[in-house]
Amino acid sequence: QVQLVESGGGLVEAGGSLRLSCVASGSIFSINIMGWYRQAPGKQRELVATITSGGSTDYVDYADSVKGRFTISRDNAKNTVNLQMSSLKSEDTAVYYCNMRMLGFTYWGQGTQVTVSS
Repeated sequence: QVQLVESGGGLVEAGGSLRLSCVASGSIFSINIMGWYRQAPGKQRELVATITSGGSTDYVDYADSVKGRFTISRDNAKNTVNLQMSSLKSEDTAVYYCNMRMLGFTYWGQGTQVTVSS
């Protein structure tokens, strides 16, 4: 069983920054994809960013809407994934979910609220 616990959400003014963190616990294998998704009120959950551990190289992917503003990173030794969010906009307001895909299974965290005031 895998558990994902997010932290770091909150209220920030437009143009500000926030850093989200997610810690994975349980039976974690080194080959996995971790990432962040978000869901705004009345909208479907969407991809924000993913990072795939590829040995000495991590492969990252971003939604077009966050490229250049958000940075995803991971610490494999600590089973954590972080999302540094800068130049936040009101449209970034959403519940942010940590996600892990491993051995054909998908795991989700409980979500953390990010609210950007304009």
